[in-house]
Amino acid sequence: MSADVILQALPHLGHQALFGAVAAAGFGVLFNFGPAMLIWCGVAGAFALAVRTAGQDLGWALEAASFAAALATSCSAILVRRWLGAAAGAVALAGCIPMVPGAFFGHALLGFYAVTTVEPSEAVAPVIDALQYMLRVGFTLGAIGAGLAIPTHLIRNPDY
Repeated sequence: MSADVILQALPHLGHQALFGAVAAAGFGVLFNFGPAMLIWCGVAGAFALAVRTAGQDLGWALEAASFAAALATSCSAILVRRWLGAAAGAVALAGCIPMVPGAFFGHALLGFYAVTTVEPSEAVAPVIDALQYMLRVGFTLGAIGAGLAIPTHLIRNPDY
């Protein structure tokens, strides 16, 4: 990969990381984290979205890139467990929540609603489209969950 390609990808990667940090910190607020943990949530979200974006820029599928990002985020949370304490797993989770493909879920729901407006003979295409979107959502959620769970189960630590 040439230096020009890397320099062109940096603004896109930074954009995704910035908004991943904002979203993850927002989920940290919903999880009732304190101010110090919100910063860690933002770091986890920025890292997760940066890894996923880099994977997708390399041509990986959304599901594969999400798995790699969740795995990297969970491993990173384990590595900094000294500073995070018992909240390390929750911080990793908050960092990965912005990767949930809400737009795909919205398309799936709208596709299923669209089936009610067409003739039964014309309903096949909207149902297939909606099912494809729903499967992408399900596989992505499964990939994120597996990426978060695998390091935790491989490292049997009672503090984590």
